[in-house]
Amino acid sequence: MERFVELENVQKHFDTKKGRFVALQDINLTIRQGEVVSLIGHSGCGKSTVLNIIAGLLEPSDGIALCNGREIDGPGPERAVVFQNHSLLPWLSCYGNILLAVERVFGAKEGKAQLAARTDAALVLVGLSHARDKHPHEISGGMKQRVGIARALAMEPKVLLMDEPFGALDALTRANLQDEMVKIVDATGSTVVMVTHDVDEAVLLSDRIVMMTNGPAATVGEILDVQLPRPRNRLALANDADYHRYRSAVLDFLYQKHRRDAA
Repeated sequence: MERFVELENVQKHFDTKKGRFVALQDINLTIRQGEVVSLIGHSGCGKSTVLNIIAGLLEPSDGIALCNGREIDGPGPERAVVFQNHSLLPWLSCYGNILLAVERVFGAKEGKAQLAARTDAALVLVGLSHARDKHPHEISGGMKQRVGIARALAMEPKVLLMDEPFGALDALTRANLQDEMVKIVDATGSTVVMVTHDVDEAVLLSDRIVMMTNGPAATVGEILDVQLPRPRNRLALANDADYHRYRSAVLDFLYQKHRRDAA
């Protein structure tokens, strides 16, 4: 797989009333095409800041951010974002929310039939064809998040960016959506960058886990290669020794190593 997203010596600071706050320092990270990468760390370690720089929602204070060999200088349809809050328009149906994004990306070069086909295909991909005409207030939180994922995938982004997409859901719904994401990633071959606090989620979904040090001046502490075969099955991995080894390695970094550093 070739290099696709590159962060080179990226730093980010914010000027506040109390002075300059350095959020990120010396971030060096390469993400390959078709790879699923999770960013994990304690609250305030800059995970979402890294994601927002890749999305083009924030500019680095120093260093360079590249996507497909080009400098990231703002948001673009090749980088779709799924936030923890689904951000659906309440007056539009599930279909309408997805169609709106499809029209923005493909409306100038495709006809109505093609746009409709793209929208319906996205609904099929996340298993929501039956809810096509329902509005956000008529569906569950998990279904709303599926619509958000479908909307992002319908844009055919080169990179899917996810900021704790399942964090606000109950445990069972979160597990079900994680399993759906495993299937979607396997089916689409998407390049995915995901922020998470969930160690099991990171191991289940990722090819690599980027573990961030505590802020301020957070940076990449360690990167763990997760060499579990795909497709992955939650139940099959429950008693898998390698799965538990990866899980323990992340927990060790998040808790034991930081305790030693603070001592």
